[in-house]
Amino acid sequence: MALRRRPAVRLCAWLPDFFLVLLFKGCLIGAVNLKSSNRTPVVQEFESVELSCIITDSQTSDPRIEWKKIQDDQTTYVFFDNRIQGDLAGRAELLGKTSLRIWNVTRTDSALYRCEVVARNDRKEIDEIVIELTVQVKPVPPVCRVPKAVPVGKTATLHCQESEGYPRPHYSWYRNDVPLPTDSRANPRFRNSSFLLNSETGTLVFNAVHKEDSGQYYCIASNDAGSARCEEQEMEVYDLNIGGIIGGILVVLAVLVLITVGICCAYRRGYFINNKQNGENYKSPGKSDGVNYIRTDEEGDFRHKSSFVI
Repeated sequence: MALRRRPAVRLCAWLPDFFLVLLFKGCLIGAVNLKSSNRTPVVQEFESVELSCIITDSQTSDPRIEWKKIQDDQTTYVFFDNRIQGDLAGRAELLGKTSLRIWNVTRTDSALYRCEVVARNDRKEIDEIVIELTVQVKPVPPVCRVPKAVPVGKTATLHCQESEGYPRPHYSWYRNDVPLPTDSRANPRFRNSSFLLNSETGTLVFNAVHKEDSGQYYCIASNDAGSARCEEQEMEVYDLNIGGIIGGILVVLAVLVLITVGICCAYRRGYFINNKQNGENYKSPGKSDGVNYIRTDEEGDFRHKSSFVI
């Protein structure tokens, strides 16, 4: 009987360590504790997901449950005052006491979700757990840009870009339905080509195109949620006609020479000289003080006569 009247702390000193741990955990301390079966769930867009939050220890029969969404450094309520709130209203429900199910998830649902439990009757009244939700988005058909015609030996760059997929997609290029390696030098099949493919940016760069590089090209953007491709586009690699270019230059030079000769001949023949009457410019005679100028028919020249000014 004396043993029963010992204080609880002194009683623990007489017990083996194993029983002491059980007594200390189950009797002396009431603490709410949470766990999750998956703290980093990954789901594809438009599917459903469960955010697991489970109470493992608590002395409170009716704890207060709250869920909060943390996105872009902003915190909003998801479950508060016993109801779903915010942008998940109508798309979520509480499973059991604490877990959260979201239907028809979208890319905007990717965020951190914090499950908070307040147990007033426990010595440690509050516990929380954070779930990181990742929503994967399937790529849409990428935008591809392929040059239509490139002369032999010149550089050429093909572009492929997709902006909707999450995580960011990787890119692969195909020519005539044959996948291209990231480096043509690493594959003997493409020893006649000289290109580099950047699977992160989607660019396919030819240092110097060859005739064998002509063909139908398309690009595929892929991530864990799926893939999408653009339409085929043709790239033609053509030879430069050096003889034709030289001939064209000679023709242009000949035309310029003929035009120059024609201008010179026309100038010498006087087509560019202003017409003059008898080769001289005539001016209307003016009048000076005291002298009148007249012209006689017989002389064909001018003479003057004296006059007096009064």
